[in-house]
Amino acid sequence: MAAPRAAVWSYCGRGWSRLPGLRSSWPGTTGCAALVPEKPTTETHFGFETVLEERRRAKVKGVAKKYDVMNDMMSLGIHRVWKDLLLWKMRPIPGTQLLDVAGGTGDIAFRFLNYVQAQHHRKQKRQLRAQQNLSWEEIAKKYQNEEDSLGGSHVMVCDINKEMLKVGMQKAFAQGHKAGLSWVLGDAEELPFNDDKFDIYTIAFGIRNVTHIDQALQEAHRVLKPGGRFLCLEFSQVNNPLISRLYDLYSFQVIPVLGEVIAGDWKSYQYLIESIRRFPSQEEFKEMIEDAGFHKVTYESLTSGIVAIHSGFKL
Repeated sequence: MAAPRAAVWSYCGRGWSRLPGLRSSWPGTTGCAALVPEKPTTETHFGFETVLEERRRAKVKGVAKKYDVMNDMMSLGIHRVWKDLLLWKMRPIPGTQLLDVAGGTGDIAFRFLNYVQAQHHRKQKRQLRAQQNLSWEEIAKKYQNEEDSLGGSHVMVCDINKEMLKVGMQKAFAQGHKAGLSWVLGDAEELPFNDDKFDIYTIAFGIRNVTHIDQALQEAHRVLKPGGRFLCLEFSQVNNPLISRLYDLYSFQVIPVLGEVIAGDWKSYQYLIESIRRFPSQEEFKEMIEDAGFHKVTYESLTSGIVAIHSGFKL
């Protein structure tokens, strides 16, 4: 299957630069200026409403500037723990090629880079201790090689929302992330990558906003290498009746108000809550992942089922 063309950004000199008219160094990605392919206009759900797909996509795109702040406010900061647990479950090794879809603000990508860098440094220290006859210059050179600090790992952040990507690139610059990181404007339902390119595919709190979830899962399967792993962190169904009642009260009465006060957008956060309620249960989503061709599919519910991590392998 031919991969659609997409715009790619990599760190060059003093900031993030688009790669105009060049083929990206990432296998199967082209660096030409192109937008997400247009799709025919049909109806879909927007929370509890039925709307045109175009309107749904536009509403989802409108939350970039306050996205991180709202995540902290809505979850009381617990979303950070959930994302840390996703990395713990992933356990990437140096050299891992990661595709993070709907990851525009970089939360998963930065955790991945920090994880593999720390792992690579531990390995490097063990090797240096075993080489007693190295000079100071040789030791210093090994530590100063920034490109090698990730052991060949790379993360490609793909998002349909250009504003989210801008926020992510600004955060990357502020946090000093340069090597091993690229950004691409692309659609989860029609990924701009060739087949069998990535070791791991992650999507955190994004697949719920995809119009055709089955198509996004098929694309995830297509771009993973044989033996590659799919990991999804998403809101799910609470399995404790008391917590479920409290969660509903907080979700429908508090979160839209926070959205209005902090982001000036009641409707998008009302949609957020409604979309969570419409999303398949843990078991139903597991079956959807299996239908897309994945094997050894499992899930782990976190915080009484408020969220779940689903895992599957392309064999």
